[in-house]
Amino acid sequence: MAKGGMGFRKGIVFAFIAVIAAMLGCLFVLLSLVTVGAQDTGPGKTTGSTGIIVGFSQIGAESAWRKHNTLSVHEAAREKGIRLLYENAEQKRENQIKAIRSFIAYRVDVIAFAPLVADGWDNVLREAKEAGIPVLAVDRKLETSDESLYAGFIGTDSLEEGRNAARFIIKKFSSGAPYKRYRTEPIKIVEIAGTAGSSPALGRAEGFREGLAGHDNFEIIYSEDGDFLRSRGYEIANRILDEFPVIDVIYSHNDSMTLGLIDSMKEKGIRPGKDIVIVTIDAEQAAIDALRNGEVNCVIECNPKLGPAIIDLAIQLAEGKEIPRLLHVEEQVFTEDDPDLDSIPPRGY
Repeated sequence: MAKGGMGFRKGIVFAFIAVIAAMLGCLFVLLSLVTVGAQDTGPGKTTGSTGIIVGFSQIGAESAWRKHNTLSVHEAAREKGIRLLYENAEQKRENQIKAIRSFIAYRVDVIAFAPLVADGWDNVLREAKEAGIPVLAVDRKLETSDESLYAGFIGTDSLEEGRNAARFIIKKFSSGAPYKRYRTEPIKIVEIAGTAGSSPALGRAEGFREGLAGHDNFEIIYSEDGDFLRSRGYEIANRILDEFPVIDVIYSHNDSMTLGLIDSMKEKGIRPGKDIVIVTIDAEQAAIDALRNGEVNCVIECNPKLGPAIIDLAIQLAEGKEIPRLLHVEEQVFTEDDPDLDSIPPRGY
């Protein structure tokens, strides 16, 4: 009996030791995952040789433009030796707020983020300010009750993009033939807009209307938010092409939605770029190819290569320097009238 009891007790001890070892092993794995997650910057990792840590909250990966924009930031961070903590919000504002709060808790030096929509950020921005962490808005602009809550903005000029779309349409239809209807009744325009409340959608809509102001021969007969998604462009086009007997122009706020509407037009036997004039924004490679093929009439660039400028501004902020409140990147307009579309360099996105 005594030997049996001793063996039983030894078995319990060994079992207990095994459980503890397993628990320690799990803890080690979890800690390893946390460490990797903190250092992971998506496409590659930074070594952080400068000692500067930047938290970057991206909207998502909804388009080739957005993916290239993200890659641009990662590459610039690596080149400058900046440690980048990256979070993909997957098109959800609550995910961006959570990411910014995690950056605050981590005590990063600078926070850079592309706000999904323009407003509703005051509380979390105030938390960053109270923590002494400067915030840089990138790609999309912010609307706040207190402009001191963020350091500045770097991105594209959405208002000018909208104005450029209007300028092209006015020039094209003012030339007369083959658009004889222009002389007798308004040119009918459908707008497929971006995400409701986002600064690009607001700016591109406002700039477009500003550009058309005073030209009564143009009429926007319909506008709908397409969330910058190809699937939504296809869905909207499927409906409006049946609903409206006459559409002269489709003005699309981004290439992804444009590619979706082109798919729909082809299915219905409508010739994009010929039966309906198409103006699009972003200048992804697919849109440039469509322009060369005569399926798009005007492509307005929205430059995604913001990474070097973002990282340079972040370094200045980390060093306690002031930066300009507003910086716009250089952009181009490509049209069917350009003499040599084949000379346009590969877009990379």
